[in-house]
Amino acid sequence: MNRKAPLRTTPEEIRHDAIADPAAFRAAVAARGQPAILRGLVSQWPVCAAARESNAALRDYLARFATDQPAHLFQSEPSVGGRYSYGDGPDGFNFTRTAMPFGPALDRIAACASDATLGSAYLGSLIASIYLPGFAKDNPLALIDPSVTPRLWIGTASVAQCHYDAVDNLACVIAGHRRFTLYPPDAIGDLYVGPIDHTMAGQPVSLASADPDPDRHYPRFARARERALVAELGPGDALYLPKLWWHQVEAGDPFNAMINFWWDAFAAGPDAPMLSMLMAMIAIAERPAFEREAFRAFFDHYVFRPEGHPLAHLPEERRGILRQIDSAAYGRIRATIMRELRGS
Repeated sequence: MNRKAPLRTTPEEIRHDAIADPAAFRAAVAARGQPAILRGLVSQWPVCAAARESNAALRDYLARFATDQPAHLFQSEPSVGGRYSYGDGPDGFNFTRTAMPFGPALDRIAACASDATLGSAYLGSLIASIYLPGFAKDNPLALIDPSVTPRLWIGTASVAQCHYDAVDNLACVIAGHRRFTLYPPDAIGDLYVGPIDHTMAGQPVSLASADPDPDRHYPRFARARERALVAELGPGDALYLPKLWWHQVEAGDPFNAMINFWWDAFAAGPDAPMLSMLMAMIAIAERPAFEREAFRAFFDHYVFRPEGHPLAHLPEERRGILRQIDSAAYGRIRATIMRELRGS
């Protein structure tokens, strides 16, 4: 009797010993198109050594690189429990943003970490080259292209609501523990996503995953929950997330820190794929159903290519600009689009 293989509940763990450069990482990890855990990837970083010593040592280490560039400190009341989300505040959120230099913001986080009555606080997506110049050189990662700058996330215990990234993500824990709950891109319809133009940090979030009673309010969420993967990460561990994978991030310790890298592992040029979807929204989404279906057929044929190359029936030399979208063809198509958008 054939038995269905059990669904995976955690991402696969991949050994990183032999991954020496960005090309090897793309081939061994990114090309799989699946989340992957790389245990101990950054455990030898000096910043991780400082974190292992103490929270104070970590703060002192980061302060060595800090500039006075103002950063946005996110803060919430104790009643929120570190679950940053929508709320009744003046801007529709349950937290506040305050601009302050890195040093005072770090002091505030440390105070909240030692006294839960002060609520929660965190700094997110701080570009190291701006806020911590010299940090990347002191904590190198050979498998990421050096042009990709690391970003720092540091704060008290918190929950970042389920969202996606439009590019690939390598998240490296340096202090505390993090739990990532992951949903595949095609779970989007079961996650009940909020508005795209009123967000907490740039990307829309799942309303269902943040609801205390999702089965009552969002019945399709059960289907997404059945497909969820959970990654438990400790200091030094890393998680690779392909673009468009949904993820909720829980930082469980009173004091947590993470470094992440965002880049497009398969970029053919400067244009982000998400821009194409936004353009399609305004150009196609409100057309009659029969027109949307017609354009779906064209998108499938030319873009998604379930049957292979759209001009496979022609010899390569007769496929014109679609023979291979190399840098020259990319430039010609892009120039045509820009002329059309300018109305010339």
